[in-house]
Amino acid sequence: MTNQIVWVDIPATDLDRAIAFYSALLGTTVKKESFNDCSFGLLPHADTNISGCIIPAQADDISTKGPLVYLNVSGRIDQAIAVAENQGGQLLEPKLNMGNHGLRAVILDSEGNRVALHSAPTSQ
Repeated sequence: MTNQIVWVDIPATDLDRAIAFYSALLGTTVKKESFNDCSFGLLPHADTNISGCIIPAQADDISTKGPLVYLNVSGRIDQAIAVAENQGGQLLEPKLNMGNHGLRAVILDSEGNRVALHSAPTSQ
């Protein structure tokens, strides 16, 4: 089976602030890169094309409704929630134990996007 989610674009009104937010949240570096005339923050990824980037956007393009992207925080869900709040984000839905499906919390990122944090069932 192929992966159902292959990429995500996360809009940001302040690219550098968003790169700092997601680097701290994920506990790894989000690299600032450019292609043609567009700068973006490339989310870390393994040897696959499954990833995403933070893209510059106007404030009107950012929404707290719509698709909910789940980001793997690899057993660091409590730390990631704290980092989100310390980096200008907000906890929208507290950590929820989904049994065999892991742990989930929903935050508002530094740019106003609603994002889910996910950790495997055996992790906290």
